[in-house]
Amino acid sequence: MATRTDAPTRREQILKEAARLFAERGFHGVGVDEIGAAVGISGPGLYRHFPGKDAMLAELLVGISDSLLTGAKRRLAEAGGTAGSGARAGAGAVGPGAVLDSLIEGHIDFALDDRPLITLHDRELDRLRDADRKMVRQLQRQYVELWVGVLREVYPAVAEPAARSAVHSVFGLLNSTPHLGRPGSLPGRAVTAALLHRMARGAFAAVGEA
Repeated sequence: MATRTDAPTRREQILKEAARLFAERGFHGVGVDEIGAAVGISGPGLYRHFPGKDAMLAELLVGISDSLLTGAKRRLAEAGGTAGSGARAGAGAVGPGAVLDSLIEGHIDFALDDRPLITLHDRELDRLRDADRKMVRQLQRQYVELWVGVLREVYPAVAEPAARSAVHSVFGLLNSTPHLGRPGSLPGRAVTAALLHRMARGAFAAVGEA
């Protein structure tokens, strides 16, 4: 989501503003008319794109989970590994440490550029229909297991349960960005990204060298 360089579609504009407003004021604190006003169309006009707020919330939360997984698989493929049980090197593959760095960079991009979605996930996931919530959880499990496979390539002595716990802990660290203050109060995107990367790598190293 955050890596797009072309102009967003009207649908994407609606979702972006819906995410921002839902994160700021809660799902029930935002009306369709307010979302419409944020993108310059009437509230009823939104129904040409979405049947209602519930559909927007589902697309936001399922969409970001799918985007993270797809991006991680792409990074693994570009590095010459295989998505699934780890980064098994192929011809021209980079080392597993570089693959892990790439995964961390991708998640940091999300954590810094899509902060409202983190807040939205924490507050509103239970509002999804059962089928949508199960889809989010399924995508998230696949995302975690991809990281676990790569981490165990970097640190082969780490048992799978410990690797999984480490991945969840690092996600907690990276997803803390909504609590770091307003974007203007941070030391700068590049500095913040570098700090988060060092902290994530340090956490993984602590598990791997234990």
